[in-house]
Amino acid sequence: MKPFLACLLLSSTLAFAQDAIPAGTILAAQLNHSLDSGKVRPGQKISARLMQDVPLASGKKIPAGAKILGEVVKVQTDANVATVTMRFDTLRYRNNTIAIQTNLRALASLMEVEDAQTPKTGPDRGTPWTWNTRLLVGGEVAYGDGGAVMHGSDRVGEALADGVLVPVTASPVARCRGEIAGNANPQALWVFSSDACGVFGVENVRIVHAGRTAPIGEIVLASDAGNLRVQSGSGILLRVGVPAS
Repeated sequence: MKPFLACLLLSSTLAFAQDAIPAGTILAAQLNHSLDSGKVRPGQKISARLMQDVPLASGKKIPAGAKILGEVVKVQTDANVATVTMRFDTLRYRNNTIAIQTNLRALASLMEVEDAQTPKTGPDRGTPWTWNTRLLVGGEVAYGDGGAVMHGSDRVGEALADGVLVPVTASPVARCRGEIAGNANPQALWVFSSDACGVFGVENVRIVHAGRTAPIGEIVLASDAGNLRVQSGSGILLRVGVPAS
């Protein structure tokens, strides 16, 4: 009976934890591994590191540094087209291991990530670094720590020292949705704009399946250059999906 009770307790804990992370929550992370279609294999474990604290409606937060774990599902090379299918389905921090269902909203190269963290002008003498202006991936502008995030002339969120808090907005051109499941809360988008969607700065790579529809949770990247490569340190925006009924 004891093993059974232990499994039952673990199952209940995971279910509760999943419910505690609302659908629509963004997980902005940095890849710990390079994805190379010539080297990765199905079943290979992959991971990413959460780069900004994620506030939850409960008042708690998922801390920066949490691990997002997944695996490579499939690797295919057909003529000059290479594809890598993967999923990220586990969140781990402190003593918590949480099963999640995610899809991919945006991917940015390491260079794009570094550019978005680098102020465009140096500070004046006596001006703290955190007051500097940053150009986010997707084009919005973050003004220092505690300042505004601006989309053109519109204020869309708050800039922080380690990222931004901004409600997600739709991108009709890139076919990304805004809020889902009524989750219009400000999201921890790290170096990304509110409407960042698709691939930024990764040559010859595109998202052909984000994981929102069947097969749910499976993310497919493709390249027409004969080999697909996404460098370690690249940024990703994962979104927690609606749990299957």
